[in-house]
Amino acid sequence: MPAINRRPSATVDIGGIRVGSSAPVVVQSMTNTDTADIESSVQQIAALARAGSELVRVTVNNDAAAKALPYIVEGIRAKGWNTPIVGDFHYNGHQLLTRYPACAEALAKYRINPGNCSIGRKDDDNFRTMVEVAVKHQKPVRIGVNWGSLDQALLTKMMDENSKSAQPREARDVMMEAMVVSAVDNAAAAERYGLRRDQIILSAKVSGVRDLVDVYTELAKRCDHALHLGLTEAGMGMKGVVASTAGLSPLLLAGIGDTIRVSLTPTPGGDRSEEVRCAQQILQSLAIRSFMPQVTSCPGCGRTTSTYFQELAERVQTYLVESMPEWKQQYPGVEEMKLAVMGCIVNGPGESKHANIGISLPGTFEEPKAPVYIDGKLAMTLKGERIVEEFQVILNDYVVSHYGGGPAPIHVHTGGVAGTPDTPNTVAADAVVDKELVPAPSTGAVIEPPVFAVLP
Repeated sequence: MPAINRRPSATVDIGGIRVGSSAPVVVQSMTNTDTADIESSVQQIAALARAGSELVRVTVNNDAAAKALPYIVEGIRAKGWNTPIVGDFHYNGHQLLTRYPACAEALAKYRINPGNCSIGRKDDDNFRTMVEVAVKHQKPVRIGVNWGSLDQALLTKMMDENSKSAQPREARDVMMEAMVVSAVDNAAAAERYGLRRDQIILSAKVSGVRDLVDVYTELAKRCDHALHLGLTEAGMGMKGVVASTAGLSPLLLAGIGDTIRVSLTPTPGGDRSEEVRCAQQILQSLAIRSFMPQVTSCPGCGRTTSTYFQELAERVQTYLVESMPEWKQQYPGVEEMKLAVMGCIVNGPGESKHANIGISLPGTFEEPKAPVYIDGKLAMTLKGERIVEEFQVILNDYVVSHYGGGPAPIHVHTGGVAGTPDTPNTVAADAVVDKELVPAPSTGAVIEPPVFAVLP
């Protein structure tokens, strides 16, 4: 697959995480806890980091939040996470950053919204103050323009000029242009106030998919700053996932975007980490970065009236999500692994041979056997009531043997469930392997499936 040519940009160091065209596209997220609640914020940041968020942003909106920041950073470090924490400032950021230098120092980056940091003022003293604090502490800054809080003086000026033009543009186009101008002009001002180009990231957030594509396509032409991508207020559930994917994909495929966030609205009490996994999946589906093994599974049809293949696909996917935080530390490269869980023999063997490990489950009208392919070759045939558990064992042994630096034979016993990386793997010997000889699909040769001894 041809590589994507990233748009050239300056590379920004954010607490050891590099963002820019010379670095991989970075996944980030944001907490929704009350930042003043230190324990809740630490717990959520740790959960986001565990899910794979490489940067985590927190709201810093009042004195209590600013006071809490050093303790939050200390708390996540105590849990073993070095994830850089970004402070999100709006109306009073100039006051909080100067009033609480410990907060300014603890944060790895500041996010400044130029549209609301100098409300009601004709100058940019508040913006300048925040930039000067960043210069003092040598912290990078994201200048984040948002169409919901766009500089009204700038927008009004550009709308007035447009109305007097011989060929006026649509109001939507003027707003997109105002966002680009705001981002570029404020970046230039930040450089005048002392920030280097490699300390500035720009964003221009909108909530419409086509607006997102248009504004970032234009912004990318006007500057060489690193760019943060994402729909603002993407939405809840499927709407948010689909809209974010539709908006980010054409930009990323065009080489635009150096860090992304998927701003999903969680259900009440829902898992905030879902936005991290969604962002990762977008990048992995586009073959830009790999984060975890991918599972190809069929949608089902009249040949798969049983829910068995669905249960296996779901359990394998859940197992991968739960295992990856440890696997990525112990087994380098495991994120590249590909699995196939197919419901019947129509496409099952073919898809399985394209995967590192694949299983073709018996469909409604097929013989109750499940051939397992490993690295394109038929390795064994499972049958019986424990195919789910046994396939999970095969998966775990493959990870250990192929990414752990040494062979890991499959162990067996007379019952029980699949093991974990820390315990022996087990396969039930009663109804595991079809001992009959099976022909190799590619050569016609005969393969003897592995023989599993029964442990006492």
